[in-house]
Amino acid sequence: MKKMFLTVLMLSLIGFGVFAQSGVIRELTGDVELKPAGAPAFVPAQAGSEVARDTIVSTGFKSTAIIAVGSSVITVRPLTRLSLAEIQSSSGSENLNVNLQTGRVRVDVKPPAGTKANCTVQSPSATASVRGTSFEFDTVNVDVREGTVAFAGKDGVPAMVSAGEASYIGSDGKAVDSVTVASSSLLPPAPVGASSSAPSSTQSSAASELVISIQY
Repeated sequence: MKKMFLTVLMLSLIGFGVFAQSGVIRELTGDVELKPAGAPAFVPAQAGSEVARDTIVSTGFKSTAIIAVGSSVITVRPLTRLSLAEIQSSSGSENLNVNLQTGRVRVDVKPPAGTKANCTVQSPSATASVRGTSFEFDTVNVDVREGTVAFAGKDGVPAMVSAGEASYIGSDGKAVDSVTVASSSLLPPAPVGASSSAPSSTQSSAASELVISIQY
């Protein structure tokens, strides 16, 4: 009976084709460190380093890393810390959850035909969930490169942001109408205690709740 149960379980897993993945650092510049789950300290990363689930990735000043995970590519900007909370593939589907603790990332999700790739980037105050698009996200601002994103603040009223446009959460906690901006205008969060030259309307409280979703 026990052998039969194990056989059925194995066949079920094979049928669903569910398996864990790992990311790989494709390129890096400057000071990039990794802290695998359970490790006591960070270690220097290099091109080709594996980024498994719950591994923390940290970039220093003027440092970047490009991480490839299935059909998704994450460009980690300077002074950023994140971890891959979930990396999973099943038959015709990929799921990637990224925990963005601080900093800024660019996410490119381009699944092959017939495959769905779901990527979620979470920060202390925001969540960005996408399928097959490209955008930059710094926990408060969104800058869309490809596709169309519904960007909402705490009130839940979305602002439609298309390729070449950007949006942010205003001081009232609401998403402003999309505005066309240069990619370089999306700035990383200022260090705690530092002053910022950005307009006050782009600065939302930590309690803001952002939701980004793809519109087909």
